[in-house]
Parts: sequence; structure tokens; C-alpha cells
Amino acid sequence: MPTLFQINAVCNSGSTGRIAEDIGKLVQKNGWQSYIAFGRWSNSSSSVLYKIGNRVDLLIHVLYTRLFDKHGFASKRSTRELVKVIERVRPDIIHLHNIHGYYLNMEILFDYLSSSGIQVVWTLHDCWAMTGHCVHFQDLGCEKWLKGCSNCPNKHGYPASLLKDRSKKNYLQKKELFTSARNLTVVSVCHWLDGVVGQSFLSSAKREVIVNGIDLDIFTPRVHREEMRVQMGLNSRFMILAVATGWNKTKGLDDILRLRELLSHQEVIVVVGLTKRQIKNLPSGIIGIEKTENVHQLADLYSMADVLINPTYQDTLPTVNMESLACGTPVVAYDTGGCKDIVDRDTGYIVERGDLNSMLVSITRIRHKGKSHYEAACRQRAVDCFDRAERYLDYLKLYDRLL
Repeated sequence: MPTLFQINAVCNSGSTGRIAEDIGKLVQKNGWQSYIAFGRWSNSSSSVLYKIGNRVDLLIHVLYTRLFDKHGFASKRSTRELVKVIERVRPDIIHLHNIHGYYLNMEILFDYLSSSGIQVVWTLHDCWAMTGHCVHFQDLGCEKWLKGCSNCPNKHGYPASLLKDRSKKNYLQKKELFTSARNLTVVSVCHWLDGVVGQSFLSSAKREVIVNGIDLDIFTPRVHREEMRVQMGLNSRFMILAVATGWNKTKGLDDILRLRELLSHQEVIVVVGLTKRQIKNLPSGIIGIEKTENVHQLADLYSMADVLINPTYQDTLPTVNMESLACGTPVVAYDTGGCKDIVDRDTGYIVERGDLNSMLVSITRIRHKGKSHYEAACRQRAVDCFDRAERYLDYLKLYDRLL
């Protein structure tokens, strides 16, 4: 019986955690054993779970990051323990996801991966693997990662360093470590990210593109959409939805506030993922909802909405865009990361980042045409491109090719 061993910051929580969980379920249905090692937190899982490190390890790693900019180069003890677990399990495939997040030591992990002979699949969900510090560089327009990072303009962004800038040495160490694994296959979750990989020091690695998928049985148009709108007090108002796990300037919260000033009273913005403090400070015309991992509640909200907006300045492949389309709701998003891989001309609009006028024009077009004009095309695109079962089957096919 073949064995899969996945490593991610979280398990069955958030987008990457749910992806790892779903892949684990799929391989088990196909006769594999599945293990998931996680560093931060987990919900219940069908896979065998292993928690990497403890709270003390986490705090030490945070200190190494904040003071010395050594994210990914602490957690020595917990990574050695992880290696011992892997050696006991003896997996056929090791599948990495987000290995940043204050829980792993890159030197110990990649020294082992390079010498183990085990096939390694690394799904990149962001750009951290290819930079000396940051997970995204789009919002700053930084291109230092192309030849070598230094004097990082995003030193205070995640994973934040308050004192030292070690981006030059981080970049060189990561380059040496990550290119040492000859048994590595790099998977990008969108063509935009694959393009970034192709220009980075990982360009010589074996590469695949496997787009993330979603559960189309959960994210599907709700029949009682109008009744739900009445219960929320929306009635006939045009509902503009925005969803994120957390909101700040980079996610586009300031742009949402400015957009509100351009809208009529017949239009309302519903923002999901805000803190209590943020909700308290919202202006009239914006309804705030705290973060939820209740996928059925999210599907209800997507179905109620007339349009989803996604004004993020940095992202890779926003799951919320796919979930919205699956519920029959068109999307207006900034041209960020792989958004063009999701939204086409029949299902919404992609506008330049920061161009609120174009976003407003796109929203107005959707309002004039009506949601019904887009609904069937949105659902069909989700079925054709983002069916979780089909997308994760691509991983199983990849594993089989590597063995």
C-alpha cells in the first residue's frame, strides 16, 4: 500500500489546509495511506495527523523572525523530530504545501529530502520559496527576486522582521537548499505563479500546473436566494459581496471604503471576514460579518449576492473567486496573481489594481444586465475548471507517474 506524507502549516483549516485534507481523502479512497504533519493548528482529519513542534518552538521561531529575519531557519529540534517520524513512516511521496509559518527548519528538512531518495512534490501557494523574505511582491512591484534579494522593501510584512534585514542571505540559502533536491517536482496552482517559478532559481525543477479545486456540491446556487436576502434585510437592494479571511489595506479594505462613496443607496456592500473593531467602524451602506469557516454560510452569501468583488493587491489564486462562480455569481477582481485563470469575459471582469472607476463601471454593467445574464456561465465555468474531484485527481496521476 503506497503512503503519502503531506506537510503544511495547518490541516483541514483555511484554503491550504482544506486542500491537504481533500488530497488525503482522495488517496485513501484509492488505496493509499495518508499522513498530514502540520505546524500550527488542525481540525479533525481522515488522515493520520502529526503535530510539528510545540508552543515554545513556535515562540522561539517568531523571535528569530522578528529580531533576526531568520524565518524558516529556527525550529531545529521540532524539524529533527519530524524527520524521525518520516523515517518511521517511510512514505512513497512527500508532499509539501506552505512550509513557512514559524514551524520548520529549511536546512534540516531539505538536507533530509535531498538525501532520502523519496519523491517530493511541492505545491506553491505563494512566492515565499523564491524570495529572501516576502510571500508576495506584487503590491510593491519588487523584482529583486529575479536575481537576488537585498534591502527588502517589505521587511515589515509577513513574516515581519522588526530589526535585521537578512533577505540577501535568506535568498542565497534558500536557492542552495531548494535546488539541491533533485527528486523535487514543483506544482504551481495557476499559470501566473508557474511563470514566476520559470523566472526564478527553481526554473530547472520539474514543473506542473494543477489549479486548486472546490467542492461543487457545497458551493452551488441556492434555491431560496430571495428569502435569504429578505432575512438579511437586503430586500431588492443590489448586493455587492467581498470575502476574505482577514482584511487590511493590501486585501483592499481601503478600496472598499472608497468604493462605497461612489455607490448609490440602492447598492449595499457585505464584507465577510472583518474583526469586531472593523465592523464597529464601518460607514453606512456596508454590512460587516466576522470571519467564518462555515462553508454552507459562505455558499448562502455567494448565492444571495449579485456580484463578488475582490480588490486584493496580492494573492495567488483566490479561492473566493471560484466559490462565487460555483454559486452562479459573477466576479469583478483586480488583475492580481491568477485571477485571469478564474474569471473570463462571460463570468465577470478583471480590472487594473487600484482602478476603482473601472471596478465601478464593471459593477454597473453587471447590475444593468442582471445576475441572471451571468449565472449559467459562472456555474458552468466552475464545473469545467474547478471541480475539486477532478483537480485533485491530477495529483494522484502525478504521484503515480513519479513512482
